[in-house]
Amino acid sequence: MNDDFPLEALKRRDCLRQAAGLALGAAFGLAGSPAAAADLQKVRERSSLIVGLYHNMPPFHVAGKGIDVELAQALADALGVKLSMLPFNADENMNDDLRSMVWKGHYLGYGPADVLLHVPVDRPLMDATPQALIFAPYYRERVMLARNLARLPRLDTLSQLGTQTVAVPGQTLAGWLMLGADQGAYQKQLSTQWKDGCECALALQRGEFSAAAGLASELESVLRGNADFAIEPLPLPRAPRDGWAAGMAVKKDAPELARALQEAVNSLSETGRLKAIFERHNVAWRAV
Repeated sequence: MNDDFPLEALKRRDCLRQAAGLALGAAFGLAGSPAAAADLQKVRERSSLIVGLYHNMPPFHVAGKGIDVELAQALADALGVKLSMLPFNADENMNDDLRSMVWKGHYLGYGPADVLLHVPVDRPLMDATPQALIFAPYYRERVMLARNLARLPRLDTLSQLGTQTVAVPGQTLAGWLMLGADQGAYQKQLSTQWKDGCECALALQRGEFSAAAGLASELESVLRGNADFAIEPLPLPRAPRDGWAAGMAVKKDAPELARALQEAVNSLSETGRLKAIFERHNVAWRAV
């Protein structure tokens, strides 16, 4: 998924929950009509839930496995239907992804899905895409920095890196933050050819670097529980400290389907099943 939504759009927890709640509340005001129930009825008549999943987004989806795959299966189970996965490659921005996988369909002829996972629960995105209903935040993501404790016992500021090198996924939010940090002071110390934080974490684990930047989920999936490494928030003022919430989206005129999926997420959270899914992939679940 692209990390290209603006930093100012990354809301605090209460704002995110309020935005999702307002969106659902408005949509549920339309519920009860035959048209509003059509998508949920179609899913049940088809006996399958078509879930849009991002290709190659570890640890959420790689080759048919990952956190979002397990979540998708749990959602299908909650509706009493089979899971039908619709993986796709991220487009230039989230608006394009929502158009292709939620409310219109891809220009190559596939989609839309019944629901798209891993959608930022973000008020500006909701306002910019009135054709989609964004709701059910299920995880809070953050930009983090992992470090080798033997080489970097403390890292309160990036200036403490000295001359040590850092693995950075260049075309991501983590990469842009690191490249621009302190007016570009660390650019010569950054290795930016990595595609994601998982690759960076593996390079750190092999001893090729002293630190690695990426998303919390990426770094944790490789390094969590290893006493040789620390994973902490990126020590930069511009880094969104509270992160952002990942949720899901359906078509705006599918409030009954949204309601059923929201109830499923609520149950998964309350019973501990959602946390267990993340734990199986060595990621600490962060409630929203």
